[in-house]
Amino acid sequence: MPFAEINHTNLFFRATGKGIPIILIHPPLLTKENFFYQQENLSEFFRIITFDIRGHGDSKPTDEEITYSLIVKDIIALMNHLEIEKAFIGGYSTGASIAFEAILNYPERFLGGIIIGGMSEASGLILRNEIKIGIAITKYRWKRLIAHTISKSNANNKVMYQRLYQDAMKGDIAHWHQYYKCSLFYNCTNRLNEIKQPMLLIYGKTNFMFYPYANILKNGLLNHSLYMIDGKDHQLPTKAAEKTNQVIQNWLKKICNTT
Repeated sequence: MPFAEINHTNLFFRATGKGIPIILIHPPLLTKENFFYQQENLSEFFRIITFDIRGHGDSKPTDEEITYSLIVKDIIALMNHLEIEKAFIGGYSTGASIAFEAILNYPERFLGGIIIGGMSEASGLILRNEIKIGIAITKYRWKRLIAHTISKSNANNKVMYQRLYQDAMKGDIAHWHQYYKCSLFYNCTNRLNEIKQPMLLIYGKTNFMFYPYANILKNGLLNHSLYMIDGKDHQLPTKAAEKTNQVIQNWLKKICNTT
């Protein structure tokens, strides 16, 4: 199994394909399996790198508390391990917030960002309450309950449910708890105008709860492209994989032909 020995831990990763590197970041509890369809299909055109954050999937927990800063340091170390000088970085849901953190702190390492149902802050009441529920459930260590709920909501079929659930159950619920807490309090909205790289924003058109977050990014980012996928909600990497992959492929083709 591919592990990178970095920053006093062993980080599990998958690197497939050739060409422009794209690093994808999962949200709390979920793992690299959330990007199964991106890894499977986009690897024909790009080098797709997915990994398990500490205490998630096949990456073991450590004594260090999960913070966005620590996750970003692990990403940079993983890039060094794979001898990747620059890459596009993307994330799904709260994983997208880490993509912002990475670009803001290491702008010289990233060519641009791919934000899938993401946000620069969790300011809305509904989203904050959802994250607080995740914090509460992980605090009381109801591991199977939350792993089942999140896996089921993201799965597009029974096979994908098993893939997501079984990989999630390998993780450490204390690290899930720490990741949820980071997601609740993170806010980089006031720094969005520092990002000069091109940013792709993808949202489900029926995901009305995330419209305000899309607007925040539209107003704050200097160089962005926004795509709304018809008839789809939040779980785009799995439930709208074909369309999501096509949007990413077309955008990168355009960006790379013009930069």
